[in-house]
Amino acid sequence: MDVRDLDLAGCTPVNHLWGELVERLGLESSTRAVQQALDLQAMRGSGSTLPVLLVETCGMALIERGALRRATGLPWPEGPGALLLISCPRQELQVLQLER
Repeated sequence: MDVRDLDLAGCTPVNHLWGELVERLGLESSTRAVQQALDLQAMRGSGSTLPVLLVETCGMALIERGALRRATGLPWPEGPGALLLISCPRQELQVLQLER
């Protein structure tokens, strides 16, 4: 799947994806997946991108913050600890703002 295939406008904002990820993988593995997505942002991203973590596969991508805003109306997450969790099959997303 290409990140351009994501239909952000069709996604529903939720607050349970992080909890589900931790329940399925455990806290250590979930934290490691988030850290890898943040590392991808640090290595390949810019101030206008946001790391994405696919909940079912732990796949990672970068998305333009403006695309998130245009598609969902959600405000731009600020700072280096921002991350977007997405469940593609359920079309749900959660924006995380991590303390660093």
